[in-house]
Amino acid sequence: MDQTNQSAPPPSDDTILPDGGSGRPILRINRSDSGTRGKTAEEAENEISLDNSELYINRELSHLQFNIRVLEQALDTSHPLLNRLMFLLIFSSNLDEFFEIRVAGLKRQVAFSREKSDADGLMPQEVMRQISDICHGEVERQYSILNDQLIPAMEEEGIRFLRRADWNKAQAAWVSDFFYDQIQPIISPIGLDPSHPFPRLVNKSLNFIVELEGKDAFGREGGLAIIPAPRSLPRLIRVPSEVTEEGDNFVFLSSMIHAHAEGLFPGMKVKGCYQFRLTRNADMVVDPEEVSDLASALRGELLSRRYGDAVRLEVVDNCPEELIEVLLQQFGLTEQELYKVNGPVNLTRLMAVMGAVDRPNLMYPMFTPGTAKQLRRGNSILEAMQQNDILLQHPFESFTPIIDLLREAARDPDVLAIKQTLYRTGPDSEIVDALVEAARNGKEVTVVVELRARFDEADNLQLASRLQEAGAVVIYGVVAYKTHAKMMHIVRREDNKIRHYAHLGTGNYHAKTAKLYTDYSFLTSDSQLCEDVHKVFLQLSGMGKTLNMKKLLHAPFTLQKTLVEKIDREIELAQAGKPARLIFKCNSLTDPKTIKALYRASQAGVECNLIIRGMCCLRPGIKGVSENIKVRSIIGRFLEHTRVYYFQNDGDDEVYCASADLMERNLYKRVETCFPVTTKKLAQRVKNDLETYLLDNCQSWELQPDGQYLSILGSREDEVEEVSAQETLLDAYAQQS
Repeated sequence: MDQTNQSAPPPSDDTILPDGGSGRPILRINRSDSGTRGKTAEEAENEISLDNSELYINRELSHLQFNIRVLEQALDTSHPLLNRLMFLLIFSSNLDEFFEIRVAGLKRQVAFSREKSDADGLMPQEVMRQISDICHGEVERQYSILNDQLIPAMEEEGIRFLRRADWNKAQAAWVSDFFYDQIQPIISPIGLDPSHPFPRLVNKSLNFIVELEGKDAFGREGGLAIIPAPRSLPRLIRVPSEVTEEGDNFVFLSSMIHAHAEGLFPGMKVKGCYQFRLTRNADMVVDPEEVSDLASALRGELLSRRYGDAVRLEVVDNCPEELIEVLLQQFGLTEQELYKVNGPVNLTRLMAVMGAVDRPNLMYPMFTPGTAKQLRRGNSILEAMQQNDILLQHPFESFTPIIDLLREAARDPDVLAIKQTLYRTGPDSEIVDALVEAARNGKEVTVVVELRARFDEADNLQLASRLQEAGAVVIYGVVAYKTHAKMMHIVRREDNKIRHYAHLGTGNYHAKTAKLYTDYSFLTSDSQLCEDVHKVFLQLSGMGKTLNMKKLLHAPFTLQKTLVEKIDREIELAQAGKPARLIFKCNSLTDPKTIKALYRASQAGVECNLIIRGMCCLRPGIKGVSENIKVRSIIGRFLEHTRVYYFQNDGDDEVYCASADLMERNLYKRVETCFPVTTKKLAQRVKNDLETYLLDNCQSWELQPDGQYLSILGSREDEVEEVSAQETLLDAYAQQS
């Protein structure tokens, strides 16, 4: 059943709403009640406890719903064909990380008897059971979409994956030559016997379990063997045109190994060869009390990540049950953690198709990002920042000015110092190139590198070494708090005075993802805001008491508290009979304290529009609690990544952009920044962008009280005008070019 298109039935009086996420009914509400308008928030809260676990959606199950919405895009024919394939593969990649981190964490709680529930009240074992039920159904659906829809559609376009059963003589001969020339020399099959125990397999690697018959050269009876597929080889290999028809034709590496497995065991008979893949715990735990050198500690953890505890086993669906049982016992897993799949077990590696074919007609067309008016003349970016604040929205507007600003600062003889945070930048970063140039040019360069950016740790260790070699001061922030803030501070001497410039963003300093993720960049020379940025850098590089900020909100000190205070202000306005409204846009909403504040706002009559891309633990639409809250998720061509917090404030709009989501980790365990957009024209522009997202009826999903998401496209009236927020913004900003 389609998990994402189930909407809750219209509630009747005194009804119980079903919870599709937990299998339990949620709060019983008397539907004949006229509501709470006119009552104080405190009175309403006394009637319905906002601590009731049934008011909260489990974060892991909500996370799964986001992944399901991504998978749904593979069925959406409004996306080009190869982009549909990409969404299907992103689902695989997301699910891999979900098991490596989230499921692994739940298993660890159970294993060490540290089970605890979140605000939703579900214990880890129950969450894992529901995860298993949902994931088994969705993975089966994923392979059905691939086999029954996407592969046939690609074949019609001349993109083919040649199966062993369909090889002609010429193709079979070419595969044989390729196997013995390119593959066999680097494969090391491992026979299982007392002197060759089961090998320790790398996380998410492709492997084969082989059933053998006969005796080998030493007289050993056949049994079982393991073939680890070389990680250095591509999983998809192009077949030359001379042995195939026109088009793009590929053979899976797994098919080649299957076809020639006997060549790896001379004189033995291969009774069966079956691919499988093991997912391991990939979370890294660094105890701040035990660490004297964070970089060294992380290097050690990186080595162990590849061999963490097993959390999931994927096996091709024709593998015999007795061999599956061998694997489950070997890895200490149960049937609940077993996934039988009808196709390759490592779908994520199919991403190679995107770069292997030249089919622009099957992908979204390339576009030229817009350029802000102040930056079009090719003049100094620093000079433009002296005149006005500049707001950019990526990818609709180019990320290049941020790189150019850093290059300009690196080469400007009047620039004295540059400070910057780096969370994710990519291995080949123009940002890092510019920082290296600045250090070599004698600037005082200080870079806060967050080594613990998950799955980017190795790249960050490498770039940190490169910066240090160039003469930059590299610090790793505060061990117990990840530095997730996105900020740059430039100090320049002008007319014998010191002037400050700053860049603040909602996204990373990563030129590649800036073309794929929606984010805001804010360029300013506002003295108070720049001073605040300077203070945050002082806190990161030195020691001292918390410094008071004039404009900037920052976690873990003032961000959550101030946002709640501003929610409470909207509550007071509503209770005074004035219009009250807020719009929040972020990636995730899981923090119970913030959710309670939003529930109180709804009870007081505040209009709450939440645009939450991923996890949302709040239940909207519950009478007496959250009937004034609407939650929507936008899933489209670009990954929605902006974090914006808007408050109507009795007509004096306040707009904040942030690096932080509304999650416990962001609000209490990370260094984050949240900056006001005080220029009225720019603030109005951000608000207009938010309103555009609220009008979207093409790529939006609305969260139901039961934790499921309903496609707005699927429920839209035929005569209603189509509004795609991303396409609207793309058209609007492209006209700036």
